[in-house]
Amino acid sequence: MGGQGCNAYGQQPLSDDDLQRLVRVAEQSVEVAVLRGATDQPDIADHPAALREPRAVFVTLRRHGHLRGCIGTLAATQPLVMAVADRARASALADPRFDPVQPHELDDLEVSVSVLTAPAPLAVDDFDELVAALRPGIDGIVVEAGQHRATFLPSVWEELTEPLQFLDALWLKADLSPRTWPPHIRISRYTAQHATDEGRDRLADR
Repeated sequence: MGGQGCNAYGQQPLSDDDLQRLVRVAEQSVEVAVLRGATDQPDIADHPAALREPRAVFVTLRRHGHLRGCIGTLAATQPLVMAVADRARASALADPRFDPVQPHELDDLEVSVSVLTAPAPLAVDDFDELVAALRPGIDGIVVEAGQHRATFLPSVWEELTEPLQFLDALWLKADLSPRTWPPHIRISRYTAQHATDEGRDRLADR
C-alpha cells in the first residue's frame, strides 16, 4: 500500500508502517472511548510528518463481518493522526445507525482506516457515461444533487462488485431514485489507501 512519489492528486502516499500506525491509533481511540467513555488525543509530536498533515479519512468498524460503525470526512481539516482518533471514537459511539459499541464486543472488532485523496470532479454528462467511467475496486464516489449527498469508499466494491449495483446503492444512500440524473448533479471520485488489523485481541493485556 505504500509507494514512491506523489499520487495523481499531488499527495504523497503513506508507507505501510504509517498506515499500520494509524490503525493502532484508531484501535486505542476505540478502546478508550468504549471502556472509559473518554477521548484519546494522540500526541502529534510522537508521529511522523506524513501523519501530521491534514488528510481526509474514514474509520470503519466491523464485527463478525458486519458493519458496526463508519464515520469519516471528505475534507482535510485536521492533522491525519488527530482525524483518525476522532473518527474512530465517533465510529464506536456516535454512528446514528448503530448502538454504541460495548466492551464485550472489542475482542471481535475489526478496525479499518481509509486515507483518502482529495475528491476530483468527474466529467460525465449522464448516468451511462458515469457507469462507463467507473473503475471498480479503485474509485470512491461522491454524488451531490441539491440537498442530497452521499459517498461510498472504494472498499464498498468488495460487497457491491458491479457498477450498476454500486451506483444503485449509492443513489439510495443519497435518497435519490436509482439511475436518475437530477439537474445540477455533481460527481466526484477519489482513491484511498486502506489498512486493517483483523483478529487482534485488544483486551489481552487488560
